[in-house]
Amino acid sequence: MKEKDAPIDLCVEVLNRLEKAGVLKDMILVGSWCLYFYREYFGDKASLSALRTRDMDFLIPTPPRIKAEVHITQLLHDLGFIPDFHGEGYVRLNHPELMVDFLVAGKGRGLDKPYPIKALGISAQPLRFLSLLSDRTIVMRTHGVNLRMPHPVNLGLHKLIISNRRARDAKRTKDRIQGVEVLRAFIASGNVSEVRKTFDALPPKWRGAILRSLKDADAADIGAAIAGEA
Repeated sequence: MKEKDAPIDLCVEVLNRLEKAGVLKDMILVGSWCLYFYREYFGDKASLSALRTRDMDFLIPTPPRIKAEVHITQLLHDLGFIPDFHGEGYVRLNHPELMVDFLVAGKGRGLDKPYPIKALGISAQPLRFLSLLSDRTIVMRTHGVNLRMPHPVNLGLHKLIISNRRARDAKRTKDRIQGVEVLRAFIASGNVSEVRKTFDALPPKWRGAILRSLKDADAADIGAAIAGEA
């Protein structure tokens, strides 16, 4: 999928509907769509890959703080989104051009149990490592909405961590490329110390996974910089 083929208008319409319904402020857009919107954040300083994904992922911080009650499947139904109820209990909204998932950070026991989001009429899928994305966020005014996303440093490091867990080579490579690109863009703005501070606060296993990914991506220079070796 080339970026010119990516469903940008449909993505923006989903964001607008969530904002008008009063629930977008209580969600965090995560995943590869963030790179599209980060271009406004970085301006001319960034060189980010073209968007090639159908997956639009929203992280719901827990416990949810959503006050408005909105039935998500009904809100997006007339756009052509069909709910796909997985056997585990969580729901994905499928469209020929876009798939919308709702996620929560999995913690401890019950990691695989769907998490009910009563205000939205759905259950979200718990996944590991998502707490890193909600630890620090930014809010951008873009396309007429206030969009909350992970801080670029956090998303870049997260991409490198999860790349090691990908079964498919294509997804592993994609995550590493995106993680490296976001971190390079941030470091280029003269903020390597901020990347290093975030890296140092992570558990040792996470730091090790990040450094391995950087080495495999031929970006050992970034690894040396954030590990304080450069």
